[in-house]
Amino acid sequence: MSTSAAAATNPLPLKDRVAIVTGSSRGIGKVIATHLAELGAKVVINYSSSSEQADQVATQINSRYPGESPRAVTVKADVSNPAQVKFLFDSAEQAFGSTIHVLVNSAGVLDPKYPKLADTSLEDFDRIFSINTRGAFLCAKEAANRLKRGGGGRIIVLSSSMVAALRPGFGAYAASKAAIEAMIKIMAKELKGTGITANCVAPGPIATEMFFAGKSKEMVQKVIDECPHNRLGESEDVAPVVGFLATDASEWVNGQIIRVNGGYV
Repeated sequence: MSTSAAAATNPLPLKDRVAIVTGSSRGIGKVIATHLAELGAKVVINYSSSSEQADQVATQINSRYPGESPRAVTVKADVSNPAQVKFLFDSAEQAFGSTIHVLVNSAGVLDPKYPKLADTSLEDFDRIFSINTRGAFLCAKEAANRLKRGGGGRIIVLSSSMVAALRPGFGAYAASKAAIEAMIKIMAKELKGTGITANCVAPGPIATEMFFAGKSKEMVQKVIDECPHNRLGESEDVAPVVGFLATDASEWVNGQIIRVNGGYV
């Protein structure tokens, strides 16, 4: 049976595989974590500050499978801190008694003031690169070494279509995501022979708290007008693409930047 045919007949292509989704207490990460659980994965909900939101996501997932062992657990960890990243992965393995199969790095921040580069403070620049770039590096590095021991797996890092759009006011943010894309394309080549694939999913404008932060109604409408579908994207537009990349069916997709933006750019 072909890989595609096998995938079509398997409603749980991630059954009992362990997935870490960083920044999954809200926004795109939350919907991705829920979707991976629907595909059969055991999911680690990572958060950095709001335990209440993370607990709600885990409860929502676990409530769908009464009588079973928990499908979702929460782990607090700052992805920019190497010791906490190690703790995150150790906790995932201990919680489910298994090696990691999938990393989805969704944690990210931007500057809601949307300053020009000349007006960007060093503190804001460092904060953006600390979470977006350093965090992605640390998580992808840890995942690569753990997945090698498990015989393969998937590394999926969320970038942004802003890397291609290059709009004013997003200088530090776009630069932090461009660095991720370069690292992942190189990592995919470096992981030759390990059974691990590494890809980026780069959403366009998605209707999340982070997108709306600091934007006027006029700014939001301008973005909507620029999209061929005449709407903002939803997290549900992104999650199935990540879900596919997490499965065996995606083996031939490697070292790619997949822009999920409705034709925005």
